[in-house]
Amino acid sequence: MDKYNHSSLVIDGFSFKRFTVNHGKCAMKVGTDGVLLGAWARGGRRILDVGTGSGLVALMMAQRFEEAEVTAIDIEPGACLQAREHVAAAPFAGRISVVEMALQSFQGGEYDAIVCNPPFYAGTLASKTAARTMARSAETLPFADLFRHVARLLADGGEFSVVIPSALRGEFDAEAAFFGMFPCRVCTVKTVPHKAASRCLLAYGKRPVGKVDEAEECLNNADMTRSEWYAGLTGEFYL
Repeated sequence: MDKYNHSSLVIDGFSFKRFTVNHGKCAMKVGTDGVLLGAWARGGRRILDVGTGSGLVALMMAQRFEEAEVTAIDIEPGACLQAREHVAAAPFAGRISVVEMALQSFQGGEYDAIVCNPPFYAGTLASKTAARTMARSAETLPFADLFRHVARLLADGGEFSVVIPSALRGEFDAEAAFFGMFPCRVCTVKTVPHKAASRCLLAYGKRPVGKVDEAEECLNNADMTRSEWYAGLTGEFYL
């Protein structure tokens, strides 16, 4: 999805209502995927953001859940450096910690909510920088590894939320089932009404639910104005 959202553009990044996110040092830039995830995911007292990048999702979760302690992890040094800068400048800096570590090595106890905008390109990915390849290649965090460690870190009754390309939903659900994770909420997202959904917002728990909460939404109206759903979802963030 396009990376030019309805926040105010600043040099190398974006200014939101309560924080600014620059991404000049990050392999992955601010994008609609992260904004969707940060605005849609459910939280709790302890929240883990896996692959935080610029720290956007961690900042959004800290803003939405005022009692939450948020841990943001990433394996890319430049991303962690910039995420720490963003956190230090935010009004909720005292509730967010940034850790340079792979999920596979992370030990942090149990979390009420885990969020992730995961890497999804398998195999070789042509990229201008090794850091960008690392950030977007599923080889650094295969879906199986993601679910294995989410199942380890997620508290009973907690929720794991992700945003992925719609084409990968079947593969993602299969890995979830293998590791004993069950879908509880699904939102497929179109960019405009006449196009097929390009992204899925998915939430999983450790227990099956009687009925999965499913919805289909659209970012923009046919005239390319923001849809009522997207405006409502992101209203507390965009200027």
